[in-house]
Amino acid sequence: MGVDIRVENLNAWYGNTHTLQDINLHIPSNQATALIGPSGCGKSTFVRCLNRMHETNPIARAEGTVLMGGLDIYKDASPVEIRRRVGMVFQRPNPFPTMSIYDNVASGLKLNGFRNKRMLDEVVERSLKQAALWEEVKDDLRKKSGASISGGQQQRLCIARALAVDPEVLLMDEPASALDPVSTAKIEDLIFQLKSQYTIVIVTHNMQQAARVAANTGFFLNGKLVEFDATTKIFTTPSDKRTEDYITGRFG
Repeated sequence: MGVDIRVENLNAWYGNTHTLQDINLHIPSNQATALIGPSGCGKSTFVRCLNRMHETNPIARAEGTVLMGGLDIYKDASPVEIRRRVGMVFQRPNPFPTMSIYDNVASGLKLNGFRNKRMLDEVVERSLKQAALWEEVKDDLRKKSGASISGGQQQRLCIARALAVDPEVLLMDEPASALDPVSTAKIEDLIFQLKSQYTIVIVTHNMQQAARVAANTGFFLNGKLVEFDATTKIFTTPSDKRTEDYITGRFG
């Protein structure tokens, strides 16, 4: 099951650039939460702070509190543990090109020492079914590489790979921006299905997508969280003029 995320006074830097400034918000469990805002406003940096990927850059640092189900991810857990609990799907599909479809899904488990073939088979099948990909690839699991299937299938394969290690949170950084409309619709359908089991945070430039999939939406601008509220309120009666200006296309 998913967990709630409480962010308190989160700040992040790339070198001397203060990319996130005093972010405070509560992301509820087992819902999809969308993050919108113009390019360079801090959305991707924010989600990278949620699984401690931000600090993998040697000139990057973060300060503040991120509580995930009550666990302080910066004080009470290692980055490796957090990245197991928090799956990540990137803008462009990134399957391991030299691995089969099966080994792509099983890679995280094998990295954690799983060797039981029956268990691996079960997890691979379950994860591909959760990602709505099983029926399309079940006859080619070991024959085809992860890079040989279509772009939309590759992105669902990456989702299956993230789900295989049984995370509590799934972060999606513009997961459909490189996909065609049919594949985009499949990803959105998946978000609807998965939010009952996981807490989902999706970064998107597509405001219609945010309106379709997310219960709550946060609007970022210049490294600050301008507004966070129910998606219907954000898109119909936002509290901040800057949110309204962005949504109506006056900038961004």
